[in-house]
Amino acid sequence: MGQGNIILIGMMGSGKTTVAKELSQVLYGYNLIDIDNEIEKSSNKKISEIFLRFGEKHFRILEEDKIKLFCKKSKQIISIGGGAFENPENRDVLLNCGKVIYLKSSPEEIYKRIKNEFHRPLLKKNFSVERISEIIKARESNYKKAHITIDTDGKSPYDVVKEICGVING
Repeated sequence: MGQGNIILIGMMGSGKTTVAKELSQVLYGYNLIDIDNEIEKSSNKKISEIFLRFGEKHFRILEEDKIKLFCKKSKQIISIGGGAFENPENRDVLLNCGKVIYLKSSPEEIYKRIKNEFHRPLLKKNFSVERISEIIKARESNYKKAHITIDTDGKSPYDVVKEICGVING
C-alpha cells in the first residue's frame, strides 16, 4: 500500500477539489487525483449519469475500486467524493495510505458555495441548508476519524492550503 499520500475528505462544497488543485501547486512531486474525475474518465460518463442510469450502489462500487487502485501508489493528493468515507473498507484503506484531512464546513457555507451547481446527484431534490445539515449529521462521526480536521468556513483555498502545509510539515 502506498504511503505519504494526502487525502481530502468532507462534504460536497467543502472545497476538496479546489484545495487539492492548489495543494498540488505547492507540493513538489505529488500527483493530483480526483476520484470522481477518475471514475468519469474510465466509465466515459458523468457522475450524475452513473447515478441516474445505474444507481448509487453501482457508483459506490466504482468508487471503492478507484480508491483501492490509487492508494497503492505514493505521494498523491487524493480528493474523494463526500460519501466515500462512509464505506468502512474505503475508510480503512484511506486511513492507512496517508494523512486523511477532513475539510469541515458549515451547512450555511456549503449552501452558499454550491447553490447554483445542479450537477450534484444528492441535491436534485430537497436542496436546503436543513438537508445539508442532515447529511453532515449522518456522516460526521466518520468524518471525525480523519487524522486532521480543518475548518474551511470563511477561508480562501490558499489559507486552507497554508494550514494543511503547516500540519503535514510540522
